[in-house]
Amino acid sequence: MKERKISFYSEGYKLDGTLYLPDDYQPGEKRPAIIPNSGYNGLNVFYPRLFARNLTESGYVCLGFDYRGFANSEGIKGRVILDEQVEDIKNAISFLQIQEEVDPERIGLIGWGMGASNVVRVAASDKRVKAVAALNGFFNGERWLKTVHSYVDWARILQTVEEDRIHRVTTGQSLLADAFIHYPLDPATKDYVDKELAPLTHFGKLTALQFTESIIQMNAEKVVADVSPTALFVAHGKDNLLHPVEESISLYENAREPKLFYLIDGKHNDFMYHDHPVFRKLLQKVAEFFGKYIGTFSALSENNLK
Repeated sequence: MKERKISFYSEGYKLDGTLYLPDDYQPGEKRPAIIPNSGYNGLNVFYPRLFARNLTESGYVCLGFDYRGFANSEGIKGRVILDEQVEDIKNAISFLQIQEEVDPERIGLIGWGMGASNVVRVAASDKRVKAVAALNGFFNGERWLKTVHSYVDWARILQTVEEDRIHRVTTGQSLLADAFIHYPLDPATKDYVDKELAPLTHFGKLTALQFTESIIQMNAEKVVADVSPTALFVAHGKDNLLHPVEESISLYENAREPKLFYLIDGKHNDFMYHDHPVFRKLLQKVAEFFGKYIGTFSALSENNLK
C-alpha cells in the first residue's frame, strides 16, 4: 500500500489525513474510492488505515482522516459532536472527488462503531455516495444509551446534560469529563481498548459533556430509508455487548433496497486485526459489496485511463 499525506478543510478547520493507494496503481488511472471512517475516539492511524490496507489489495483508493479536534487535525480538543463529524465526512468526499487517482462517480463510505451512524446520515442526504457500509454501530442514540445504563443512571445522565446546557449558555463552554463516563465499555471491548488503543498518543482524552447530548439527538434510523437507491451494507458482531446487535437489525429493517445484512462471528472489536480470520471474512464481504455497487478497477472500462 502506498501512502500520501494530505489535508483538506472542513468548515474552516484543516483536517489531517492520508490517501492510500494500491501498490499496483499506475499514473493516469481513475479508480473507485472508499472513505473508511473511525468510531468514537478513533484515529486515522488505526481503523481507517486497517481498512485501507485490505481494500487497497482489492484495487480501491482509500482516504483516511482525523475528525476535527482529533490527532493533528485542527479544531477544539475534546469536542465531539456527531453532526460536525457528518460535515467532515461530506467535505472529505468533496476533497476525494478532485484527486487525480479517483473516479469521482464511484465513491463509497465505511463507518465503524459510532462512525456507522455518521455514514448512514451522510448517504441519506448526499447522493454522491454510491454505496455505504455501516459496521458494528448504533443508530438511535437515546435508545442505545438507555440499553447500556440503568434507569437510575439514565435519569442522572439527563440531569447532567441539562446542567451542562446551562453551563454552556452561562460560560460559553461545555464541561470536560472522562471520555467514557457515559460511553461504558463492556469487559471485552475495554480489554481490547486498553491493549491496542490506549497507548496511542491522542486516544482517550477528556471529552466535553455536550457529546452526550449529541448522542441523544442522533437518530440515523429515522433517515435510513432515504439512503435508497444508494446500496447499504449492514454488519454487526453477534456477541457485541457494547453496541447490541438489535441496533443494526432495526436499522436494516427500516432501510429500503438495495441492502445486505451480515452477521459477524465476533464481539465489537476482538477480531479487528489484519490477519484475523473473522476480520478477513468481513472484509471479503465488504469488498464484494463495493465491487457490486461501485465496481473494481479490473471491472471498469478503459475510460478510467486519462
